[in-house]
Amino acid sequence: MSNWMKNLRRVEPYVPGEQPRSLEVVKLNTNENPYPPAPGVAEALHQMNTDTLRRYPAPDCGMLTAVLARRYGVAQNQVFVGVGSDDVLGMSFLTFFNSEKPILFPDISYAFYEVWADLLRIPYEKQPLDASLRLVREDYYKENGGIVFPNPNAPTSILEPLSFVEDIVSHNPDSVVIVDEAYIDFGGTSALPLIEKYDNLLVVQTFSKSRSLAGMRIGFALGSPALIQALNSVKNSYNSYTMSQAALETGTAALEDEAYFQETIGKITQTRQEAVQRLAALGFSGPAPMANFLFVTHESIPARELFAALREADIFVRYFDKPRIDNYLRITVGTPEQMEKLYTFLEDYMKH
Repeated sequence: MSNWMKNLRRVEPYVPGEQPRSLEVVKLNTNENPYPPAPGVAEALHQMNTDTLRRYPAPDCGMLTAVLARRYGVAQNQVFVGVGSDDVLGMSFLTFFNSEKPILFPDISYAFYEVWADLLRIPYEKQPLDASLRLVREDYYKENGGIVFPNPNAPTSILEPLSFVEDIVSHNPDSVVIVDEAYIDFGGTSALPLIEKYDNLLVVQTFSKSRSLAGMRIGFALGSPALIQALNSVKNSYNSYTMSQAALETGTAALEDEAYFQETIGKITQTRQEAVQRLAALGFSGPAPMANFLFVTHESIPARELFAALREADIFVRYFDKPRIDNYLRITVGTPEQMEKLYTFLEDYMKH
């Protein structure tokens, strides 16, 4: 081994869902929105003055943070934006998790948490979900260097009530608590109202799921001015120009069409409820879903076998080869037409 290789930072990377090249694939594996962005997004791109691209975008991302502040009823200095919620979360790990005490997060959760902790050499302890795959609030009462968890959780799709979130935050006044709400728009109540009461709470959301802009990479955080100032200080010590001009303009356009947003959410939640019933009739069960995906296991057919058979038929779902969840499939809620192809394949497969 060359001497320089001994000094490389080595980490086991996060493995995202497969992105097939074919457009014929029924893609239900990465929790993308099956519907296009709001019409105003296309108009914003069409009207965009490309001459602005020779300049750096505004480092404060003011045009987007102003609209986010209005939409969520907070001050502009309570909003931080980044290149997808992954960027926001990664920056938050770098900013807030710097003590010698371990940070806490669920053992079955978003796999990137462990990757960031390893990359940044942050000590951590994973807290086991209970037998019903739910978080145990008492596990987060102990001394720690910070807490992060998704709500709804991924990949389980289980939502904890606002009272549960507040209980954890209130028990940890000396730690930053990050609630990752990538899927909150599909059901439940956001922890956003709590940020006025708790200055140590950071709520992180994304445009990738409910606003159909995964390809534009826009995420944001809402919290106390002190938290947001700290995030901006770290960001500006790393990369002041995180957001592209196209992202700022399309993100703004997406936020301005509330009617389209609600319509799309309604379609997905209706299709989700139908999926629960159709899959149950085929022998599947799982937690009550509150995200834009289902987490299901079959009564007799192993998940690994179903995953392979579906993939062979160009129907992509997500399979996690990990303890306790290696007999589950995570299935994104697609359009009714996409879901019908899934049901048709499964019905035929069950006959053989």
